[in-house]
Amino acid sequence: MVSKTLTISNAEGLHMRPAGVVAKEMGKFACNVTIVFGEKRINAKSLINIISACIKNGAEITFECDGEDEEAALAKIEELASQNFGE
Repeated sequence: MVSKTLTISNAEGLHMRPAGVVAKEMGKFACNVTIVFGEKRINAKSLINIISACIKNGAEITFECDGEDEEAALAKIEELASQNFGE
């Protein structure tokens, strides 16, 4: 398992558009991808789960990738984060 902790810098947090980018891109990987936000563990391949977590600007979250292509999935997360998740 590999993980990366990030601070969300999108003005509106992980709302519909950036959450959709995350879910779409993570759905391409075979490994499990989980967002850890406080006490919540969220399936990063599920748009509805990401949106319902209400992850706001300034929130610190951890992406955990576990499986055969975990390194590639984590690299994609880092790329998406550097682009503000498409915003």
